[in-house]
Amino acid sequence: MSSEKLKNKENKEAGIKAFNQDFKKYDQVQKDQNYHLVEDKESDEFDDQYEIKVCDLSKFVSGDKSAKSQFIQDLGSALESIGFAIITGHDVDVSLYQEAQIKIAEIFEKIPLEERLPYKYERYGSVNQGYFPIKETTVIHPDLVEGWVFCRRAFDLGGTNSNSKEYNEKDFWPRSGYEPFFRKIVEAHEGLISPIMQSILTYLGCEPHLYDERLTGTNFGFRLNYYPPISQEDDTSGAGRMLGHEDVDLFTLLPAQEVEGLQVLNRSNNKWIRLNAPPGSIILNTGDYMQRITNDRLPSTTHRVSKPQNKAMNTKPRISLPMAIYVWEDEILEVLPGLDNPKYEPISAVKFHTNITSKYYGDDYAKEVK
Repeated sequence: MSSEKLKNKENKEAGIKAFNQDFKKYDQVQKDQNYHLVEDKESDEFDDQYEIKVCDLSKFVSGDKSAKSQFIQDLGSALESIGFAIITGHDVDVSLYQEAQIKIAEIFEKIPLEERLPYKYERYGSVNQGYFPIKETTVIHPDLVEGWVFCRRAFDLGGTNSNSKEYNEKDFWPRSGYEPFFRKIVEAHEGLISPIMQSILTYLGCEPHLYDERLTGTNFGFRLNYYPPISQEDDTSGAGRMLGHEDVDLFTLLPAQEVEGLQVLNRSNNKWIRLNAPPGSIILNTGDYMQRITNDRLPSTTHRVSKPQNKAMNTKPRISLPMAIYVWEDEILEVLPGLDNPKYEPISAVKFHTNITSKYYGDDYAKEVK
């Protein structure tokens, strides 16, 4: 084993016992909460009373003025208090989510590793894109998950695609047929971006259409997560399925999963909430971009994926497909107009994004890519 690989292995093993504050220097927004990256059964406390608010998006899209106002208040208050909400009435065909479970399992279970490795992740713009082998999601913890990140350029989205060359499915996907299917989900989720952002801006007292143009055809990170069955060795190691973190985006759309494990940190009491959303709903959470532009009004809330409480579920894979909504790298993140006493100076999205994610990929990640 090379010295670099050995160092990474040691760092990850240390990460099993690490706290988020060990990596505070990378944060670009205020994060005073202190937590274990992985569930610590001896010291972590759980909040079994808190309920994440359910928000019916159809009230905003097709409801009367009163219904629309109710959705805006429900969503805004949920995000301001904890940074998470459960979205129903979204009009996305939930059968797509059911079929996605099958297709994601196919990709990670039936396509040999040697066919996946040529697509191993590389930085493009701000975002590491491509295939992440198990235990390689970050350099600070051996996450028990395989992942695959597809940004806008990985989809045949016509005039809104960021490619400078003609689209070629083989450049991004290991086999044909997957891109057209997952594109349906991406396009359906894109239809949710404007109403969600307009609701947030209205709640904050800002012009609701302020972000319409920059979020039309914007970049995103569509990630396929495959958490394989947990071996006895990995269970004993103390590693988690995904370390505690805050998303680096405006917000994330996450269809509800079948296998439990998602935990959300309640900053008000530093207790964890086990989030089990209703089938067919979408979990929405705000990220670092949003905390920055809202002057800390809407927090980038900590979450992690832990092992199932029921050990019998360790034999079942867990599958999820979050979609992180970004702005393009050349956009400037600045506190929204009308919010008093801005705490943060304007910063380019690429600098902001890569400075934070250097904690996951190493200090060189923030260097300018020519």
